[in-house]
Amino acid sequence: MSTYAILGCGSVGHSVAEELVERGKDVLIVDKDESRVEALRDQDLNAQAADIRDDGVAELVDDRDVVLIMSSDIEANEAAVENIRDRNEDQFVVARASDPVTADELTQLGADVVINPSNVIADAALRALESGELEYKARQLADVITASTSKLAILTHDNPDPDSIASAAALRSIAEHLGAEADILYFGDIGHQENRAFVNLLELELTPYDSVDISEYDTVALIDPAKAGELQVDADVDIYIDHYETEGEVEAEFVDVRPNVSSTSTILTKYIQEFDLSVDQAVATALLYGIRTETLDFRRDTTPADLTAAAYLYPFADHDTLEQVESPNMSPETLDVLAEAITNREVRGSHLVSDAGFIRDRDALAQAAQQLLNLEGITTTAVFGIVDDTIYLAARSKDIRLNIGKVLQDAFTDIGEAAGHSTQASAEIPLGIFTGIESSEENRETLLTLTEEAVKRKLFDAMGVEQETSAQNGG
Repeated sequence: MSTYAILGCGSVGHSVAEELVERGKDVLIVDKDESRVEALRDQDLNAQAADIRDDGVAELVDDRDVVLIMSSDIEANEAAVENIRDRNEDQFVVARASDPVTADELTQLGADVVINPSNVIADAALRALESGELEYKARQLADVITASTSKLAILTHDNPDPDSIASAAALRSIAEHLGAEADILYFGDIGHQENRAFVNLLELELTPYDSVDISEYDTVALIDPAKAGELQVDADVDIYIDHYETEGEVEAEFVDVRPNVSSTSTILTKYIQEFDLSVDQAVATALLYGIRTETLDFRRDTTPADLTAAAYLYPFADHDTLEQVESPNMSPETLDVLAEAITNREVRGSHLVSDAGFIRDRDALAQAAQQLLNLEGITTTAVFGIVDDTIYLAARSKDIRLNIGKVLQDAFTDIGEAAGHSTQASAEIPLGIFTGIESSEENRETLLTLTEEAVKRKLFDAMGVEQETSAQNGG
């Protein structure tokens, strides 16, 4: 069993000593204040009076495995560290600092670990604050949900992704736990192959927004809404939860927006923990997948909160189902789009841009962009196609020097909409912006040619590829 010495027994040292003794550890306390030493002995603690600056103290504690130097006198602590290291290189030494400068000095003198009580107190206070805020928010959320007299409508964003779907499923579980009935409603389509597999394998019940009468619901929640202002919701929003900062003030009775985490699934996991909910396997699997997709398997913008949420969910998740979700069969439509994108690809350096032509399933573009990223020497891909009167574009990048979300915004924000991260992004552009020609069977090929040339030019310009290529050729 390890033995301990505590040098300097003020309030910090005394707290450490009491904790160690309570754990049954052999502890020797050294302090220069004789009255304090007597008081410690009265508590049946092993204490001796000595100035920790003295060389003899290093000899006194030489047989101890761990030495904790806890005095509030930092100069005395530095002297004690120096004396101990002159005598014994093997002891594990923990020393108290008062600021970063003294922390560096103590480390240079040989302390293995340096602590600053002010930082420890500040960290503890912040953790307590976060815990208190979550408890308060959970009570607020419960009040809004339990006030529902009919049903709660949980709305996801347009063409919902795993994070949005998982977060909605978690909120429905919380509502059911609180005795409220809830439905998940979605806008657009669940078109992406992985997203369809995700919903089907986990048997998550979702209803198209257009197939219900929203007036039948007296409480409405927007979860991970993305472009919330564009959702045509014919009702007041009561609950709003997202991990993206919104433009302007959100008008809802309950609002929880946390840009300091990377997924809305992380936020909902914290609420499940706060409500002490027995998490359903399907919901746990969904939330874990939601966190993983938003953080690219913890490789992008991952925060400690995301990691602790994932660690909590991991034992409850169905990992066989997750594997199936991540490796779905490719639909014929996706295969067609991928084949077209391969045929029409244009590569400049490590950047690939391709036109998939007229398509039916715009989510196939994202899968094609991801697949093309596996080609040798390719670090950035962009695949676009035409659906009705709109050009849809999906892009992926593994080039750490390039933020593909910013590239698309630079290229298309003035003529359409673009959004995304450093590694994946999407854009929507009205077809007429480029051509001035209305879409019809007669002019399909003309539209395609004009669109392909304009989109590729704007993309490569935004990537800076032409200038880069010219510079390389000139060298």
